[in-house]
Amino acid sequence: MFGGYEHPVLSLAKRLVNPLVIFFSLIIAVLVEQQKFDGLYLLLGILAFLVTSQVFDGFEFFEERSLRGTGSFTHGRNLLLAWALVLVILAAIGSFSGIVDDYNPRVLLLWSLITPVLLFLGHSLVRTYLEVLRSNGSTVRRSVIVGANELGHKLADRIYQQRSLMTKVEAFFDDRTGERCESELKNVVFGGIDDVANYVAQHEIDLVYITLPILNHPRVIDLVNSLRDTTASIYFVPDVFMFDLVQARLDNVNGIPVISVFETPLTGINAVHKRAFDIVAASLILCAIAPLMLIIAALVKATSKGPVIFKQHRYGVDGEEIMVYKFRSMCVCEDSEVVTQATQNDARVTRIGAILRRTSLDELPQFLNVLQGSMSIVGPRPHAVAHNEHYRKLIHGYMWRHKVKPGITGWAQINGYRGETDTIDKMEGRVIYDIAYLKSWSLWLDLTIIFRTLKLVLKDAQAY
Repeated sequence: MFGGYEHPVLSLAKRLVNPLVIFFSLIIAVLVEQQKFDGLYLLLGILAFLVTSQVFDGFEFFEERSLRGTGSFTHGRNLLLAWALVLVILAAIGSFSGIVDDYNPRVLLLWSLITPVLLFLGHSLVRTYLEVLRSNGSTVRRSVIVGANELGHKLADRIYQQRSLMTKVEAFFDDRTGERCESELKNVVFGGIDDVANYVAQHEIDLVYITLPILNHPRVIDLVNSLRDTTASIYFVPDVFMFDLVQARLDNVNGIPVISVFETPLTGINAVHKRAFDIVAASLILCAIAPLMLIIAALVKATSKGPVIFKQHRYGVDGEEIMVYKFRSMCVCEDSEVVTQATQNDARVTRIGAILRRTSLDELPQFLNVLQGSMSIVGPRPHAVAHNEHYRKLIHGYMWRHKVKPGITGWAQINGYRGETDTIDKMEGRVIYDIAYLKSWSLWLDLTIIFRTLKLVLKDAQAY
C-alpha cells in the first residue's frame, strides 16, 4: 500500500477470510442437514470461493473505525449486498448448467442464512485483533508531516481514520508561525524544516510525509538530502485538492507514478459488478414487464400515426453517440440539430403519450438498451445530442457526466431534477448531482436509486 503499512493479518484477511468462511459455512450446512459432502458440494464450495474472492474485493469491510451505530449498519448492509451478489451469480451458473436441481434445497437455504452471521463474526474477530495490535504499539509505524497546512491537516485526519494503515502521526514541522500557520496545527508544530532530520533520527520515525507546495522545491530537496542518514521512508504528498476530485487515485505508467484527479468509478472489478447487475436485473425486469410493453405498444399504434418506438441519438459513455429507445409519446419524432424539450401541456404530446410520460412508462424500452450494453439501469440521464452541444459550452464540467453509461434513472432524477430542464440553473443542478453520483458510486447506491425511483413514479407528476 502506497504511503502506509498494511499489516500482514489484514492483507491475508482481505483475500481469504470471506471465501474461507463461505466455504466452511457450506460444510456446516451440509453436516447439519445430515448430507454427505461429496464432489457436488465440493464443486459448489470451490465456485463460491472463486466468486467471493472477486465480489467481496470491491468492499472495504475492515476499514471502518467502529462497528457501532451507523458503522455497524453500513457494514451489515454491505455484507448482505455482497453475499446476495454471490448467491445471484451462483444461482445463474447453476441454472444455466442445469445442476441446481441436484442440490438439497434445505442445505442451500441454511447456507444462505448462516453465512452472513459467520461473516460478520469473522470480520469482528479480524478487526478486534488489529485493534489489539494497535494498542500494543509495536506494529504501529510512527510518522511526521512536514507542512502545517490544510493538506497536512487532511492527511493526518485520513491516516487517523484509516486504521489499516497501522500508522500514527507524531508531529508536524513547518517554518511558518503565527497567523501563517493553520490554526488547528499551531499547538502541534514541533519545529521548523531544519529540525526534521534530528527529530526523525532521535525518535526512530518510520515515515516522513512532505505536504509543502512544489514551489518550495529547493527547501524540499534540502530536506530530503538531510534525511539520507535516516532509515525513514519519505513521501511527497501533492496538493490535488485544488481540483474537484472524482474517483482520485494513485496509479503508475510503467513505473512512473501518476495521480488520477478525475476518472470513472467503473474500473476493474467494479465494472464487472455493474455490468453483471445490469444484465441480471434488466433480464428479470423485461420478463416481468413484457405483457405490459405489448399492451402499451398496441395503444400507441392504435391512437396515433407513426412508429411505436421512438429512436433518438444520445451521448453515451465517453461521449460516443448511441441510439436510445422510447415508446413514442408525441406526434413528431425530433432527432435533429435543434430539439425542443417537452413542456407542460405540450401540444405535440399525444393523449396516451401524456400518461406514459407522467408515469415514465415511455422509458421501458430502454431496458433493451441496457441489455445491449449502451445504457445502464442507473446513471446520468442521456440528453439529446443537440442539448449536449448547447450545455457543454455553458456548464463547467458538463461532459464529466459521460464517464459512465447513461441510465434509465439516476441520482439527479430522485433529487428533484426530473422532467424538463428549461433553465440553465436546472441543468446545472442536474449536472451537480450526476457528478456526485460518480464520486460516491456503489452497488448499494444503485439499489437505493432504483427503490426511490419506484416510489417517485407512483406519485410524482413533474414529468410530461
